[in-house]
Amino acid sequence: MWSELKKWARAIKRDTLATYFAVQDKRTPWFAKAVGVVVVAYALSPIDLIPDFIPVLGYLDDVILVPAGLWLVIRLVPRAVMEECRTRAEASSARPQSKLAGAVIVLIWLVVAALGALSMIALARNG
Repeated sequence: MWSELKKWARAIKRDTLATYFAVQDKRTPWFAKAVGVVVVAYALSPIDLIPDFIPVLGYLDDVILVPAGLWLVIRLVPRAVMEECRTRAEASSARPQSKLAGAVIVLIWLVVAALGALSMIALARNG
C-alpha cells in the first residue's frame, strides 16, 4: 500500500512540473494554459483554501483539488506535448521558481493583511 501511495505522490509531483512546462509550450491551447497556471500556482503556493493545520480537512484540498486540476489539464493539453513535458519533468530535479508567482503571493498576503488591519481600525472606531 505504501509503495502505491509513494508512486501516486511521485506522479502528482511529476505532473505538476510537467504542467508547468506545458503552460510554457507554444503548442498548448490558451484555455489549457489558463487552467494550468491556476493548478500549478495552487499546487506550489503556501496559501490553501483550507489551512493545513486543521486536522484531516487541511490536507483534503491537496489530496482532491490538485489531482483533479492536474487531471483536467492533462485532458486539455495535446497528448504529444504532455508526454514531452512529462519526460522533461522526470529528467528535471529542480523545482520551478518564478519571481512573478512569488511576487503575486506576497501581494495577496499584503492585501489580506491591509484589509484585516483596516477592518480592525474600523471596528475600534465604531466599537
